[in-house]
Amino acid sequence: MDDVVKAVTKNLNLSKNQPLKKSLLSAFRKTIILGDIPAGTRINEQQVAVALNVSRTPVRYALDQLASEALVRRTPGNSTIVIGVTLKDAYEIFDIRKELDTLATRKAMVRMTSADFETLRSLLEQTERELNQSPDTTVVSYFTDFNQFIYNHCEMPHLVRTIYKLQTYLVYFRDISIMSVERRELALQEHWRIYNAMVNQDEVQISLVIREHLGQSLQFILKEMRALNIE
Repeated sequence: MDDVVKAVTKNLNLSKNQPLKKSLLSAFRKTIILGDIPAGTRINEQQVAVALNVSRTPVRYALDQLASEALVRRTPGNSTIVIGVTLKDAYEIFDIRKELDTLATRKAMVRMTSADFETLRSLLEQTERELNQSPDTTVVSYFTDFNQFIYNHCEMPHLVRTIYKLQTYLVYFRDISIMSVERRELALQEHWRIYNAMVNQDEVQISLVIREHLGQSLQFILKEMRALNIE
């Protein structure tokens, strides 16, 4: 089996109740972002369809979407060239997140009620209890829920839409970072510090902690990307 198909198949989850084209898109996206298909690799639409025993339509859909996300470049004929994610992309994305997450957290801080703060605290306590007991995917979802809670309460829809445009990259950067037990424990401590700064209405501390938190995540991700020979 072609190396591209092997890599995509490893990340292809057909158990979800979604169209095949969406499953293929998710699998291709994850495979490319994690560097399992190196930059410069050519993907032949027809060959992939035959190897996976599917029509070319869902494969074409996936590759067209990836082209719109600048993860691949379509060329004349059936060929597509992988662009992938570079270290420069990681630096840029995390610089953007530092600014947007700081702003979202400051806005959410002043708009959250006492009940909201209690809910957020309960989420952190649940994460703490289950950090080393629940399946990795469950724990990762708790970290996502923390960020999502803040986005939901900042009341800045344009900011949130901008963040969601980066989700293509962020969801897999998150998986790289939080799947490490050591990094996971540190990230939880950092989330507690963000929470406490919000409770204390301390904008300066919020900015400092979020920048440190995302800076630590970035360094871990860069290390993992370099281990995969991503430049």
